[in-house]
Amino acid sequence: MKKLGLIMAGLAIMTMAACSSTKVTSSWRSSNAPQLQKDNKIMVMALVPQKDRTLRSQMENYTVSELRRKGYNAVSALQTYGPQEMGKMTEKQVVQQLQGSDVNQVMTIVMLDKGRERTYVPNYSPYGYYGFWPYYSMWYSRMYAPGYFTYNTKYQWEGNLYDLKSGQLLYSVQSQSFDPPTTERMAILYAQRVVKDMARQQLLAKQ
Repeated sequence: MKKLGLIMAGLAIMTMAACSSTKVTSSWRSSNAPQLQKDNKIMVMALVPQKDRTLRSQMENYTVSELRRKGYNAVSALQTYGPQEMGKMTEKQVVQQLQGSDVNQVMTIVMLDKGRERTYVPNYSPYGYYGFWPYYSMWYSRMYAPGYFTYNTKYQWEGNLYDLKSGQLLYSVQSQSFDPPTTERMAILYAQRVVKDMARQQLLAKQ
């Protein structure tokens, strides 16, 4: 029975790992949005709570890296201006500063929500056994054993791509990250999924 418990614990860990995911849930591209030019500068700007500054850096840096991997001139707002620079400025001042940095498009990444989910897991699983006693003893020991609660973290993200000159919204993408093993891993997967979706929406030139 001890060996069975270890096996089931291992299966539970693998199941939880498999459930961890980051995926695009919906996206939209303006009907008159032009394909992005590789010589244009795209500034990536993440908006997350101040306490999650490390996450902001990760979301910006990995999205920048993924766009650069596709051949685009992307830069991070945090690395360019620091953590507080734009919070003290008016809209006009921000636009003027971005234009002064030769920025053509701005991609915002906003954490819409972060929450924890509590799920009850009963202490049994449907396994088949061919002998009477192994089957009976397994169910007898589990029938009166208590289950347990698991806690999962869910992030909701929205990314918007704006043309700086016209102010037009070119592209919007909504995504969800469920119970990521680390914030860095979430940022990597986010960048990969969103840039892939931008290519699917034909915003990015084919390599």
